[in-house]
Amino acid sequence: MKSITINGSKRESVGKKSTKALRNAEMVPCVLYGEKEPMHFAAKELDFSKLVYTPNAHTVVIKTEDGEFNAVLQDIQFHPVSDRILHVDFYELNEAKEISMNIPVVVEGAAPGVLNSGGTLILNKRKLRVRALPKNLPDFITADISGLELGNKLYTSQLPAEGFSFLHPDNTVVCQVKTSRASIKNAQTAGAEGEGEESEEAAE
Repeated sequence: MKSITINGSKRESVGKKSTKALRNAEMVPCVLYGEKEPMHFAAKELDFSKLVYTPNAHTVVIKTEDGEFNAVLQDIQFHPVSDRILHVDFYELNEAKEISMNIPVVVEGAAPGVLNSGGTLILNKRKLRVRALPKNLPDFITADISGLELGNKLYTSQLPAEGFSFLHPDNTVVCQVKTSRASIKNAQTAGAEGEGEESEEAAE
């Protein structure tokens, strides 16, 4: 999995006044949790753009005066009005311990139910939660839809999972091909026309 680097500086004070001063300076207060004592630090708000405003999953390398720390984003708080980042929590990775993370789903192939039968592909899960050692975390999960006919569903149990496990029931629907409203309407129209023709023939 790809990593994004966040350059931070340790916080000596964590009170409300210092937190407000950080945000006024376009800095984000952060906390790194793990097996040791939590580490409070601050980083530029701009540095989070590639981590937060993206559908992709990343691990994070946090660089501070005390060294480098490999971590994952655990929680993030946004301002309810301005949508600015208010606070970020990270969790330090241990290469020997499994972690849970949301991974994006990437659709691959073309569904016959869409191409040949006029169905609509519905993506029920844009992300799936997995559990794995840090080194085995995938960049994305591939959902091959090339075998989906009209009415078919693709379940988590049918997806490849090498080196990680899904934290979802096996019958969780990832995507499916449903009958589109347009095709239903066309079928109803065709049926009505057929009935009309039969009535005319009977009248003759």
